Amino acid sequence: MALSMRSIVKSFDANRVLKGVDFSVGKGEIRALIGENGAGKSTLMNILGGVLQADSGTIEIDGKEVHFAVPKDSLDAGIAFIHQELNLVNDLNIYENLFIGRELRKKSGLLDGAEMARRAKEVLARLEIDIDPRTMLSELDASYKQIIEIARALLMNATIIIMDEPTTSLTDVEIARVFKLMRTLRQQGVSLVFISHKLKEILEICDTYTVLRDGEVVMQGQVAGVTELDLARHMVGHDVRTEKLSRKMKIGGEALRVENLSHGRDFQNISFTLHSGEILGFTGLLGDGRSELFTSVFGAAPDYTGDIYVSGKRMHMRSTTTAYKAGLGYVPRNRKENGIIRDMSILHNGSIVTYEAIRKGLLIDHKRELGNMEKNKAELSIKMGEMDDLITSLSGGNQQKVVLAKWLSAAPKVLIFDNPTQGVDVGAKEEIYDIILRLAEEGVGIVILSSEAQEVIRLCDRTVVMYHGKEQGVLEAEEMTESNIMVLATGGDKSMLGAGKGAEK
Repeated sequence: MALSMRSIVKSFDANRVLKGVDFSVGKGEIRALIGENGAGKSTLMNILGGVLQADSGTIEIDGKEVHFAVPKDSLDAGIAFIHQELNLVNDLNIYENLFIGRELRKKSGLLDGAEMARRAKEVLARLEIDIDPRTMLSELDASYKQIIEIARALLMNATIIIMDEPTTSLTDVEIARVFKLMRTLRQQGVSLVFISHKLKEILEICDTYTVLRDGEVVMQGQVAGVTELDLARHMVGHDVRTEKLSRKMKIGGEALRVENLSHGRDFQNISFTLHSGEILGFTGLLGDGRSELFTSVFGAAPDYTGDIYVSGKRMHMRSTTTAYKAGLGYVPRNRKENGIIRDMSILHNGSIVTYEAIRKGLLIDHKRELGNMEKNKAELSIKMGEMDDLITSLSGGNQQKVVLAKWLSAAPKVLIFDNPTQGVDVGAKEEIYDIILRLAEEGVGIVILSSEAQEVIRLCDRTVVMYHGKEQGVLEAEEMTESNIMVLATGGDKSMLGAGKGAEK
């Protein structure tokens, strides 16, 4: 099924979000839709999905004009939208999730579990997935949950599937599994719209691309022949830095020291030292244990063995409160689940860590709270409406800055970032990098946990590469290349490493 959207215009009050956008995707084509947060991608796709109506413009499917007043109209036309936050229930099995809201029943009125399981097995076979449809969803990893969402779309006879940031929370192995499935769907004539900030993935999986900036199409065409730099430049309107980031380095005394830390099978005998003003990276592949390691360091998994020292003082991290009072801060990897409180305002999300420090008796000193947040808003260049707006009113990059703001108000000695730019666009990524560099210049000890080799190469002074819960090697700045990181991350040792300086970065 071929889709064409022509001259789409959409305004919210005086704010013109889409300014005559043309967008198309052919049968059996994977088209990337990219742009910075606020470029208009979500608005365009919500119009396609029947959530919003365009002020003007047309939508055609196979050359025939269509009108979507509600989401059901779009779904009935064969268009499915798989959102970044998957709409699944962990306490149900696969076939129950596939048929939720559309359950099949016997003549008696009872649920026909056998028939739903049979049809579920058929659609999974179409996707070349061999899994029992009676398996509980809670037993599946993130990539299989993505696949179940796709299977549900196919059960609804979808021939165009919109995938919004589908790989944000996936490991490399899981991403490869989803990409294999996407190629299978392409061969079957299903069209895919792939919305992502990961430009390397776009070059790997997509056939064509469309770049939106400020509500307009600024570039589109075949993926073959373009580079990540080309796409990034079109997204932000100027050249994007790719070189090693530099700062005024002033390495101070010991900020955090870990000796022989272990926690069951998660990680074993990890030792490292972080100094004030230093940026220390931790990277690896699926199951490397780095997130679990710093979950213990930050007191969320206190049943560890080994020793943790903050500014030379031995601490037992019994809880996150203990870690916070010792001077540690933690920006988690899954912002939507662990970083923000969705039902609270921007102001309260940016202040919650420091409530104890700014209260007067049983009440919060609202004047101090507002003053602190205004200061952070200016320093972090947070783009927002009103302080009382919900945190969910912000783009992903600005939400991440608010998460940062709450920790900056606490003035930590050590700040741990777990995948700090996950789910943010290329422009916001550079802004967050600049904030991290400034914090290091001010003497904060920084830990960066990242799955992106280029991120640790550009940001970090040293990087610890982990493999199956163990430290496989430490790379100094001149040794950090993608190939060297991969050697250690896959179980090799430092004797197998290639050249450092002058090697590919």
